[in-house]
Amino acid sequence: MRPITEYSDYRKYMRDYYEERKKGSYFSWREFAKLAGFTSSGYLKLVCDGKTRLSRGGAAKVAGAMGLTGFGAQYFCLLVEYCDAPDANVRLEIFSRMRALMEENGVRILGAEAFDYFKSWINPVVRELAPIMPGAKPSEIAKMCVPEVTAGDVRNALTLMVQAGLLHLRPDGSYVQTNKGLSGDPALVAGAMHAMQKQLTLLAADALDGVAREDRNISGLTFGVDEKTLWHLSEELDLFRQKVKDILSKVENYDRVYRLNLHLFPLSKAKEGKDENQG
Repeated sequence: MRPITEYSDYRKYMRDYYEERKKGSYFSWREFAKLAGFTSSGYLKLVCDGKTRLSRGGAAKVAGAMGLTGFGAQYFCLLVEYCDAPDANVRLEIFSRMRALMEENGVRILGAEAFDYFKSWINPVVRELAPIMPGAKPSEIAKMCVPEVTAGDVRNALTLMVQAGLLHLRPDGSYVQTNKGLSGDPALVAGAMHAMQKQLTLLAADALDGVAREDRNISGLTFGVDEKTLWHLSEELDLFRQKVKDILSKVENYDRVYRLNLHLFPLSKAKEGKDENQG
């Protein structure tokens, strides 16, 4: 079996353990449950099928049944909390604990670069600014950001992106972008991107007061809509986003960094049933 640290889903690890045990000798879900101290013979199969979940105490018992001790058992228990977290913010907090545990034990966590990149709006901004400011100090790049950030923020962003392969540092001290993408646990990356989206939404609100009108374009509509039209609007937004990408792909020499947010969200619940007065 692969090491526990290569798994991002505890249910997958449990199922792989079960299948591995079955190869060598007779092993059943009943036996697995018995080893873990559960009276219900089918409980762990229900867990692996996603029909129920492990409690903290249950996670510790299952870890012991699978022969995990010390670091491995601690990681498995945190992985259970991570997978069953109620929202993205809690998942990010648990991931930070998992990461600290791995660093304490000298283990590299897969997808950490993606997590670090997407958790802060500063990283993509610095990735765009650094190539057009050859030889600039982190403090100089920091002053170009809106809002202004610290030199330490920029220094950390540059180090991260060079290590992740998103920026290439030339011998003369200048930076160039690479075409490398970032990979990692989809749930983890989605959680980090969720945090970044919140940051960028707040920056848009701040721009109403902090950015001159001629340097921004912020507007919106409030409207009634049915489900069919809502899907149509979503498709049109996707097409518009792609059109923007096509326009930007033709830019050869840029001199500033902008952000375009596209927000479409409900301001009411959908009314149940159809109004008799509507045709």
